[in-house]
Amino acid sequence: MDFTAVLAQIKPKLGCVADNLATIEEQIVKAREAGADLIIFPELALSGYFLKDLVPEVALRTDSPEIRHLIALSRGISIAIGFVEETDDYHFFNSALYLEDGAIRHLHRKVYLPTYGLFDEQRYLAHGESFRAYDSKFGRFGMLICEDMWHLSASYILAMDGATTLICLSSSPSRGIEGDSLGSASAWQKLVSTTAMFLNCRVLYSNRVGFEDGVNFWGGSEYIAPSGESIARGSLLEEDFVTARVTEGALRRERIFSPMMRDENLFVTMQELQRIAHKRGQ
Repeated sequence: MDFTAVLAQIKPKLGCVADNLATIEEQIVKAREAGADLIIFPELALSGYFLKDLVPEVALRTDSPEIRHLIALSRGISIAIGFVEETDDYHFFNSALYLEDGAIRHLHRKVYLPTYGLFDEQRYLAHGESFRAYDSKFGRFGMLICEDMWHLSASYILAMDGATTLICLSSSPSRGIEGDSLGSASAWQKLVSTTAMFLNCRVLYSNRVGFEDGVNFWGGSEYIAPSGESIARGSLLEEDFVTARVTEGALRRERIFSPMMRDENLFVTMQELQRIAHKRGQ
């Protein structure tokens, strides 16, 4: 079905869950008043990104008052949001929730935790162990968190599990210069466009802005159609409220015109991956 999504390109405050929750609620109310059906926030929107030793202090259980409040807000609009999750055995995850009609519909824990360059997530966080598509009132979705999307198998698994829309929550810092644009922005734009095109799917990418520890996040949130075309894109380096109309007709046309998913041979893929794993002794 057709729906309207908002990409809430906000500037979270590091370690300030209460302040961030207030900002998030303001954005939810604004999106609901604008007639949006879904609002998507960036990775770790409730806490900020470069948390380091703050992880245990900002972590929330899924039954915490803050999460329960967001669940209640989802009765008026569907919500995708990132936070630090604490489990009963005191593990901490970089997680994302999909909330709809007053319930948690899906929880994704970031699988690929980067440890290169500016990043050191594995020092403070546990990694997730699955990619699962899920059903929403707008169709079958898949959820990724930032680095997950740079591993082609992640998006592929979700597409093969029936996802026709991929939601990616991101906290991507500004890095490099490429012509008149940022290198990180150009790289992400190529990635989301190529992913959408080869998997015949829609991509809703929500990236944050603002400074933390001297690092600037670049924004540029966007909606990519199944053709790989950018339909709506947020500003660079400043907060934005990106509205995207997502239509079923565009998905249908692209899957008729370029039926990659119809012709994908899952049996061959699994057979060859099992052969490679056996060869490697895994």
